[in-house]
Amino acid sequence: MAELGLNEHHQNEVINYMRFARSKRGLRLKTVDSCFQDLKESRLVEETFTIDEVSEVLNGLQAVVHSEVESELINTAYTNVLLLRQLFAQAEKWYLKLQTDISELENRELLEQVAEFEKAEITSSNKKPIIDITKPKLAPLNEGGTAELLNKEISRLQEENEKLKSRLKTIEIQATNALDEKSKLEKALRDLQLDQGNQKDFIKTQDLSNLENTVAALKSEFQKTLNDKTENQKSLEENLATAKHDLLRVQEQLRMAEKELEKKFQQTGAYRNMKEILTKKNDQIKDLRKRLAQYEPED
Repeated sequence: MAELGLNEHHQNEVINYMRFARSKRGLRLKTVDSCFQDLKESRLVEETFTIDEVSEVLNGLQAVVHSEVESELINTAYTNVLLLRQLFAQAEKWYLKLQTDISELENRELLEQVAEFEKAEITSSNKKPIIDITKPKLAPLNEGGTAELLNKEISRLQEENEKLKSRLKTIEIQATNALDEKSKLEKALRDLQLDQGNQKDFIKTQDLSNLENTVAALKSEFQKTLNDKTENQKSLEENLATAKHDLLRVQEQLRMAEKELEKKFQQTGAYRNMKEILTKKNDQIKDLRKRLAQYEPED
């Protein structure tokens, strides 16, 4: 028998579909044959026909056959869609995504292979006794392939879940023991704090006395430092006043020296000559202004 490259189960499913398609095809061919037979019995009763009558008969036959063939093609397409729907629905139950290659539907080599497979199946079925080929609806497979992998994964997850439950129980027990231990430690701590209460009060009294002595010593040291700073400030103020007096005295000496220098400069011949020149220049400027005033028009 020719093979399609499928396992036995899937190949049997293909055979069932081909038998279904072949029976439907046979019924449609019988329908087409009956169209011709009806035409012969109803219209071909006369011995001669005109061209118009022959054309009318053929047109009527064409319309009937066209309708039957179109109906069969549409029904075949819808049937294929329902078949694909069953396969996709079964795949989706296992969270699978199937893909189809439409171009392979017109592969002449594959089509011839299917034809050979159908011929071999017909020959083989004619030799075998007729048996009931009714099959149940498609259901998820229970053995092999994806189902086996999923069952193994489910078993692994169940075992892991049991391990996690056991571990969680152990952790809960450990947490309970830890809480009990914590309660015991808290009680022991409270008892210890009560025992140390009196000792702490005594220690606090000693610490307070030491702190007061320390504050007194710091206060005395601060006062001493403050007094030293006051004396230093007074000394600095006195020094500043002395420096101011010295500065005033030096400024006065400098002012007197400048006056003496100016007096000596005025007594020199160069100063007197320069002064005479400036006086003459001033007199000339005044004379020129008077002359210019004579030539200016009155308002």
